[in-house]
Amino acid sequence: MSATLLLTIILLAIVVFAIGIYNGLIKKRIEVDEAFSDVLTLLKQRYDMIPNIINTVKGYAKHEKDIFEKVAELRASSITGAKNPADVEKAEAQLAGVLKSLFAVAENYPELKANENFLQLQQTLKDLETEIQKSRRYYNAVVREYNKSLAVFPNVLVAPLFGFKPREFFKATEEEQKNVKVEF
Repeated sequence: MSATLLLTIILLAIVVFAIGIYNGLIKKRIEVDEAFSDVLTLLKQRYDMIPNIINTVKGYAKHEKDIFEKVAELRASSITGAKNPADVEKAEAQLAGVLKSLFAVAENYPELKANENFLQLQQTLKDLETEIQKSRRYYNAVVREYNKSLAVFPNVLVAPLFGFKPREFFKATEEEQKNVKVEF
């Protein structure tokens, strides 16, 4: 075998190997993007519930206008344009504080706490929170796998050539680390 043929075979093997690494990293990056999209979808569902909660509470607490305006304001600026977990976490921390205020207002109205529509909204919100947490855990799992695949040899040599970068994890915010009770 000539040296040229041997060199060609080696270069071809390297190219095929790099293509395999590239394709594997692309698949993992798509999984990360899909998982992030799932989290945003669930958060949007929660944000879409907010007007229903506000309207239900408004019927009982007409003079609590400032809280309603703040919730509506935060909802409008919420996750629109979120490109990474840090953006989402910032919006979520703000909204969590305002929602606590909204539910605290509801505490002052026994008729509201007994309202079937309000109770159903509350249960739906609780279920949605569980789904959001599951979705965030799944996102973190695929990010962990993606980031590990970027760090192992020989991927660590190939990944930077194609612009692959590690992704951020979702972290628990200070609000989430506290024991929060939404039930009445």
